[in-house]
Amino acid sequence: MRLDLLAALSGVMIAIQARVNGALSHQLNNGLEAALVSFGSGLAIIALIALINPAIKEGISNLRTAIARKEISQWKLFAGALGGSFVAIQTQIVPLIGVAIYSVASIAGQTAMSLFVDRIGMTGGGKKAITSRRIAAAALTVIAVIVSVIDRIDARNLSMIAVFAGCIAGAVVGIQRALNGQINEYSHQSFTTSLLNFITGTSFLAILILIGVVTHRTHFVALPAGPWWIYTGGVIGVIYIAFTSTIVQHLGVLTFTLFSVGGQLVGSLVIDLVSPTDGVHVSAYLVTGIVMTYAGVIAGGVSSSRVRKPAKHK
Repeated sequence: MRLDLLAALSGVMIAIQARVNGALSHQLNNGLEAALVSFGSGLAIIALIALINPAIKEGISNLRTAIARKEISQWKLFAGALGGSFVAIQTQIVPLIGVAIYSVASIAGQTAMSLFVDRIGMTGGGKKAITSRRIAAAALTVIAVIVSVIDRIDARNLSMIAVFAGCIAGAVVGIQRALNGQINEYSHQSFTTSLLNFITGTSFLAILILIGVVTHRTHFVALPAGPWWIYTGGVIGVIYIAFTSTIVQHLGVLTFTLFSVGGQLVGSLVIDLVSPTDGVHVSAYLVTGIVMTYAGVIAGGVSSSRVRKPAKHK
């Protein structure tokens, strides 16, 4: 199979994971617990992989060395907590607005946040200029969110707060990916970074739930008997990581991102057509918003000029 098709398939997997986690949240009526189940199952799988993969252990050793030399700040190793926040938001809002609108909102948040993280060089690969083209691309994706929901703003089954939360989720994961880029620079092993993310993300969600239980704001719910596929969110996450760690090396970040986002948007649209959540429907506005979102991603992706460092005066 061609690598570009695999990249698109990885995007479809993101959409499927959102639907799976949303369905689990709906069954439990507890978004935090659903997020913990998804993250925890993923942690169990990747921990087993770590036991038989010496490269992951080598990556952990590399990170310890980098920390000892103070080459990377320890707080950056908690990037997985942002991933936990992303999944927690995802499980709460997908049942309300559907996978497609959620995908558009989260991608808009990622695109807008990319301006900030690239400008300050958070990814560790150097600073990038905020060009008019990139600003226009970010603006286009934000407008796409509005277009996607314009026919449902007054509908009772759509919370605009949920759409805004989707944008926030995208911004959060944008920061997480930037921090993961720095971690990868020192671990030299993407699965090590993933293991670290699953550990910190699962721990973060567990602490949140425990606080909620102690303060009587939430409680643990017995896991439903099925259907079986609502428990595949963690598995999908690990498979996605395996895809990205392999494909990106051959396609490059830009090409992978374009095909992946395309797959996510098309996949989310198909999911909402074939297996929509209650009260969710696909409209011409939503399809238009998806097209605009992808156009914004393409426009933003092709611009990657770096900020030149000022010359030092003697």
